[in-house]
Amino acid sequence: MSGDDIAPEGQSTNDDSNNYDAPMADSLKESIARDWDPAPPMPHSAQPDVAPYTRLRRAALSAHYPGRLVVVPAGSLKVRANDTQYGFRAETAFTWLTGETEADAVLVLTPDRAGHTATLYVAEYAQPGELGYFSSRSHGGVWVGNVPSVSDTGRVLAIDARPRAALRDDLAGYSDTDAVVLSGIDPDVESLLPRGSEGDLAQVLDELRLVKDEWEIARLQHACDITARGFADVVREIPRVLDRPVRGERWLEGTFWRRARLEGNEVGYGSIVGSGAHATTLHWWRNHGALQSGQLLLADMGVETDALYTADVTRTMPLNGEWTPVQRRVYDAVREAQDAGIAEVKAGADFLAANRAAQWVLADHLHSWGVLPVPADVSCSADLQRPGAELHRRYTLHGVSHMLGIDVHDCARARDEAYRDGTLAAGHVLTVEPGLYFQVNDRTVPAELRGIGVRIEDDIVVTDGAPVNLSASLPRDPDEIVAWMREVQASQPEL
Repeated sequence: MSGDDIAPEGQSTNDDSNNYDAPMADSLKESIARDWDPAPPMPHSAQPDVAPYTRLRRAALSAHYPGRLVVVPAGSLKVRANDTQYGFRAETAFTWLTGETEADAVLVLTPDRAGHTATLYVAEYAQPGELGYFSSRSHGGVWVGNVPSVSDTGRVLAIDARPRAALRDDLAGYSDTDAVVLSGIDPDVESLLPRGSEGDLAQVLDELRLVKDEWEIARLQHACDITARGFADVVREIPRVLDRPVRGERWLEGTFWRRARLEGNEVGYGSIVGSGAHATTLHWWRNHGALQSGQLLLADMGVETDALYTADVTRTMPLNGEWTPVQRRVYDAVREAQDAGIAEVKAGADFLAANRAAQWVLADHLHSWGVLPVPADVSCSADLQRPGAELHRRYTLHGVSHMLGIDVHDCARARDEAYRDGTLAAGHVLTVEPGLYFQVNDRTVPAELRGIGVRIEDDIVVTDGAPVNLSASLPRDPDEIVAWMREVQASQPEL
């Protein structure tokens, strides 16, 4: 990688200096300025139909801050090691407000008589004839490719666009009484505004994002559709690594990642691919286990689309295509609990209704199996001081729902009264994902259950009528699962 790195004025390169490249000769620097055709144009990747929705979202934010400057940055590249960076992902609220996903961009809402004027500041990369075009590891076309021009960005996103280099002058003169900035995202942007000007912006943005518009729901459906194809890819590869002394979990993880990169941007979160007892670790991330016949596979995976909306789906299946009676008994209980939870996902219900319904079913089964020493009514009691309350949680581990959207755990900065303790409304999208997890070293669990982990998770849209399951194309019925596995393994991959 290059030793010299010159970025356009007003932009940080985010590059560390290095000591392994020779200095550039003056003759080379002079030659770089000559004999270039214009850089090939780079079309903007945003979907053009997003602009009407982002305009409405900015108007909703504007209404919360009359007369105040509002600044929302996308963020910048982050160092992974020395002079290499992690892959960039724009700040969630920024993309929601603009449709833009490039690093170093900044949205500014300037107050005016009508509310606010929106301006998007975007990075300009060095052009042919400039030294940085050849030498900049972060903003040079020879290194990282070109980016859409400022004017093309503004046209596609239907927003006034300016170079990032103009941001400093444009923000000059605002005080902490008339400016609010989303902090913790871009220190260079924060340095241009007074300290203490964040206010409640993060909370306001996450609460505005709770209800998804039709464009967002379509993106989430797209994410679920790709995810279903990724699950099929994974199932198709199981025979290749089953009963072999290789890290089969990791092979399946990579298989799903390939689908995510083919049709989307990335995986929406680190894939959980747990076989056997690994399925009892809630956030199993090592994925280094071998796959053995007779075990269950718990796969919790989701594709993030190019628009950054992600699916979050879990399926549990027998690796050799045959359920044992004990596995089937646990699976049926979890599926019954999920059905009970999904039935509670409706406008007007409280957010925790699905959790209460699913947990009661699980507790009832645990009691009938002799695992839980108290009835479900006792264990699921709202009185946490009652003897025996919540004992079932030893085996269920987690709540069954979280909001879903651009982030896999979406809108986490919303107030409890708007989210966890709030009421569901049409346009909310949430997961329903009950599970049972019997640890191998838990003496309260019969030996036949130890090491079994089952979770079933789907992505559900709240409507004014029946809930809509975005991930319904993946089977949940245990008989349908094994039939689907046979069908997929006999077919060719879909590209």
